[in-house]
Amino acid sequence: MVTETLLEAELHRLAGSVPDPELPVITLDELGVLRGVRMDGPDSVTVQLTPTYTGCPAIEAMSADIERVLHEHGVAEVSVVTVLAPAWSTDDISDEGRRKLAEFGIAPPRPGGGPGGPVPLTLAVRCPHCGSTDTELLSRFSSTACKALRRCVDCREPFDHFKEL
Repeated sequence: MVTETLLEAELHRLAGSVPDPELPVITLDELGVLRGVRMDGPDSVTVQLTPTYTGCPAIEAMSADIERVLHEHGVAEVSVVTVLAPAWSTDDISDEGRRKLAEFGIAPPRPGGGPGGPVPLTLAVRCPHCGSTDTELLSRFSSTACKALRRCVDCREPFDHFKEL
């Protein structure tokens, strides 16, 4: 386990505060894609970022936004590297991120059991508008590949569901 210095922790906080370009209601830290920040020298930092999937088109925007924020806070050289292992999972989304997704009208992914843990058997997707679990799938894809389009049978409202990975 690598421990961050106080400066690295502050830079991690700054980089993690960047909103996700596709889900601007949550930050990169809440999404769980920011894996680490390492000082390479007095004015040089490397940020490790794990995409939600290998073809995620948002990774370039995430990298550019992280570089911009850290440059604005005085870091001269910022290198954002993509780290594919361990792979990102929807279990990496924080509780606060899940709360914000639901508040924004996106059903968050159902929690997983974690590596080696019990497998939850919650199959229903809860409507973020009324809380009903009587929902139906309209399309396996929505505005982004990581979301499905669903509709609540009770309140009749359509909503996105962040798919579990």
